[in-house]
Amino acid sequence: MSAKISKYQRLYNQIKELTAPVNNPVSRMATISAILHHKMKGYFWTGFYLLDKGELHVGPYQGPLACLRLKKDTGVCWAGINDKETVIVKNVEEFPGHIACSSFSKSEIVVPLYNQSNEIVGVLDVDSRELSRFDDEDKEGLEKIVELVYQ
Repeated sequence: MSAKISKYQRLYNQIKELTAPVNNPVSRMATISAILHHKMKGYFWTGFYLLDKGELHVGPYQGPLACLRLKKDTGVCWAGINDKETVIVKNVEEFPGHIACSSFSKSEIVVPLYNQSNEIVGVLDVDSRELSRFDDEDKEGLEKIVELVYQ
C-alpha cells in the first residue's frame, strides 16, 4: 500500500469517527472539507458543490473565495455529474469549458456525491496550484471518503 493510500485510509477512519454522531450531510461535508484541506499537501480549494433545482451552488468548503453558482453543463464539476464518474484534470487550462474561480488553480479532481437513494446530489471538488496533482490513488481515497457524507 502506498503512503498516499495509507494517508487516505487514516483520514477516512478519522472522518468516520468524527462524523458518526451527527447524521447531517452538511455538517459532514464541512468536516470532510476541513480535514482534507488541512491534511493533504497541495490542496488549494476543497469543497462541495450541490445540486439545487438543476443548478450547482457552492456548499461547505475551505480555501479562497469560490464561484457561488456554476453554469449548467460547463466545467469539471458538471462533467463529473453528467458522466456520473470521478474526473481528474491534470491541467485545467486544457479542459474545454473550465470555469476558473481562481487563476491559481492548475489541476482538479471532482468526485460525484450520491445520496442514500443513489442519486447524484453534488460533487466534491478539489483544486491544486500544482499541475498533475491528482491521480488514481486520490480518486480511490476520495471516492471512499465522499461515501461518508450519507452513510
